[in-house]
Amino acid sequence: MNPQSSPLLTDLYQLTMLQAYFDEGMEETAVFEFFVRDLPPQRNFLMAAGLEQVLQFLENLRFAPEELDWLAGCGRFNKAFIGFLATLHFTGDVNAMPEGTLFFPHQPILRVTAPIAQAQLVESRLINLLHFQTLIASKAARSVLAAPGKLLVDFGLRRAHGAEAGLLAARAAYLAGYSGSATVLAGVQFGIPLYGTMAHSYIQAHADEAAAFERFAHSHPDNTVLLIDTYDTEAAAEKVVQLAPRLQQQGIRIKAVRLDSGNLSEHARKVRAILDRGGLGEVGIFCSGNLDEHEIAGLLAQGAPIDGFGVGTRLDTSSDAHYLDCAYKLVEYAGQPRRKRSEGKATWPGRKQVYRCFAADGRLDHDVLTLEEDEQQGTPLIRPFMSAGKRLAAPEPLAESRSRAAAELALLPQHMKQLEAASRPYPVEIAPALRQQAEAVDRSAH
Repeated sequence: MNPQSSPLLTDLYQLTMLQAYFDEGMEETAVFEFFVRDLPPQRNFLMAAGLEQVLQFLENLRFAPEELDWLAGCGRFNKAFIGFLATLHFTGDVNAMPEGTLFFPHQPILRVTAPIAQAQLVESRLINLLHFQTLIASKAARSVLAAPGKLLVDFGLRRAHGAEAGLLAARAAYLAGYSGSATVLAGVQFGIPLYGTMAHSYIQAHADEAAAFERFAHSHPDNTVLLIDTYDTEAAAEKVVQLAPRLQQQGIRIKAVRLDSGNLSEHARKVRAILDRGGLGEVGIFCSGNLDEHEIAGLLAQGAPIDGFGVGTRLDTSSDAHYLDCAYKLVEYAGQPRRKRSEGKATWPGRKQVYRCFAADGRLDHDVLTLEEDEQQGTPLIRPFMSAGKRLAAPEPLAESRSRAAAELALLPQHMKQLEAASRPYPVEIAPALRQQAEAVDRSAH
């Protein structure tokens, strides 16, 4: 049993509701939509990510014999219902915003249309997949905007909240515009470029720091990046200058040095001066150590001569915004629009579409949220990805999603690219047709 693909990776209430639906003979088509209610503080946009993993999950949705045996033995579910689950698979439709699309509160980035048992069962795992990658991609995009043209590498596996989180964080960050990841399996599974240097333990394991540098260079002649802050950063930089001519004679070029502690701006300036005086102007400076978009922006604002950044803990845990206020809600059942009206959590009923409108300079101007059939000016963002349980096209290459993300970020108005909350939030208009349908649903409920 693969835990990540098991339909039992869900909340118990999904299964208890399914048995109740089954007992009542409720099998009409249901429509659920995934959306985010509000932006986290200091965020101006979100970036959709995780759709590919959702489609994979739905394609492979089946109960294995051992899972059915466990359900039968737990004493909660009747025999007829277990028989129903034995044949259950996803036969519905999926419409969604493509990965890399920027979106805003109350805009659905995914819609599932399927018999209610299927659409209900997948709720927990779909939220789990979409929430996490969207959270990380949206965080990563801020570093991309703060450090245009700089090398950005995901370093966060070791402090991610579990193995799957570390792997999918690498994917989401690369999608959002990071240069690559240190997580090897991300390279294997997703084709993400891999970056890595050495740990302080490698230096400490050698009696002499310069000897450690030289031996590492001989082991990795095509990717010699030396960690120089184990003891005395500037003294280590001088050793690099002394070592470089000997390595060059042997056909080895030092690619960069890495700083991981202390005042990175001050050390980078001093190290840059040492390298330049030693004729190593082409050697880059790469920095890591508790970085995020704010630290990166601050270093660059100070003019620190840094060429690239490794971002770990604060990226993979989205340290300033640990979660999104997201939901997967029923908006239609048996052909009738449905609406939740709970205080502070009301939803818009019916199948929806988002139209994006652009200003004269080509930048994002505003969006319109409306009913699927209510055509508006602008570009529709939600498109079909699955029909009757089958993909409508081959999986989109990650490079294509990454290109879309870059294009979307480039079209943001300048005030939306800042790390602080924008003085003018992005306008999302609610179309009259959608408001009228909500009022009609409310009247019928009364």
